[in-house]
Amino acid sequence: MEKDVLNGLLVVDMSEVYQGPLAAQILGDFGADVIKVERAGKGEVLRTSDPVSARKGIMSSHFAAANRNKRSIAIDAKSAEDMEMLIGLLARADVLVHNFRPGVAERLGIGYEALHKLNPRLIYAWASGFGETGPLHKAGGQDLIIQSLSGMARESAGADGQPHFVNPPAIDYASGQTLVQGILLALLSREKTGKGQRVAINLLDTAVAIQSLEAATTLMHGATTKWFDLAPNFVFETQDGYLTVLGFFRENPLRLLCQALEVPDASTAPHLATPDDQRVHRQEIQALLGDAFRALSTADAYARVAGRDLLCAPAQSLAEALAHPQIAANGLLIDTQLPGGEAVRLVGNPLKLSDTPARIRRGPPALDADRADILDLIENTSSRDA
Repeated sequence: MEKDVLNGLLVVDMSEVYQGPLAAQILGDFGADVIKVERAGKGEVLRTSDPVSARKGIMSSHFAAANRNKRSIAIDAKSAEDMEMLIGLLARADVLVHNFRPGVAERLGIGYEALHKLNPRLIYAWASGFGETGPLHKAGGQDLIIQSLSGMARESAGADGQPHFVNPPAIDYASGQTLVQGILLALLSREKTGKGQRVAINLLDTAVAIQSLEAATTLMHGATTKWFDLAPNFVFETQDGYLTVLGFFRENPLRLLCQALEVPDASTAPHLATPDDQRVHRQEIQALLGDAFRALSTADAYARVAGRDLLCAPAQSLAEALAHPQIAANGLLIDTQLPGGEAVRLVGNPLKLSDTPARIRRGPPALDADRADILDLIENTSSRDA
């Protein structure tokens, strides 16, 4: 196996919560030396965000999920000595990741202009909620707030019209992944020019970009796109759960459904003959086939419907999804240790590289656990540069 693809890259992660820490963690997964700089005392906020872990007296599961392959040092921004140490670290870093609100980094003396003069090769990666200008640029961003503002919650509303929020912080995740893309592009540019640059991403832009297909319909036609309503698509209740069945890409999905359930072919009715007819009359079909599905287990219903080459899947809980044999076959879950020695299983990196794959070199760090090693790194680098 070749060396980790980002071996030798020094990344300083001053970000909190998920968007920035995820980006830094991904760089660490592929070999970068990631130093997490945290506030003295409490550390970053994800360390205290998980009440279940707090009751057990172990590291927050949320922090563990976003901070493997990192070393930790805590600093006091009011301490001249600590700030001198931070500047010394940033003078040697290849990448800085932070998500301070506009103006905060400048007040700390680590704004882009100051650091670009100090270290022209530095990739300065800034993640924010809304961007650096505009009426909301100083507001705090959070995934659920962004879902609301971006139109995502309203466009996902159910029949009652109430906005619907996706539970996982999907916008944070997409924003962090996009930030990594920008960092890697900036590193490629640096190979040609010798100079670093500023890389920026924000949650609001990411949320709207996620809706690019739907936005095109709105911008071009003033119309909305509801994917579930574009075909005869259903969620059927079963004996022990639910089965999602999609009618996309099939000439007569209702006929296939009836064959799967071994009931008379309802598509012979003139008003149910075509996929578009079936889409318009979904409620009638739902009522017509509902009892047949409720008489089956989810597993049996899935086997029958999938056997007719219809797109379908059980509506699983997260716990069921994590235990699915396909997740095991993909090798997505990883085993690591918390600072107290507790063995835990977490979600790993979904990206697969054949020659330089993601690796787990260290678990998530305790607060300030690597101070001595990081100070040595700064001093040794200073000695070499002298």
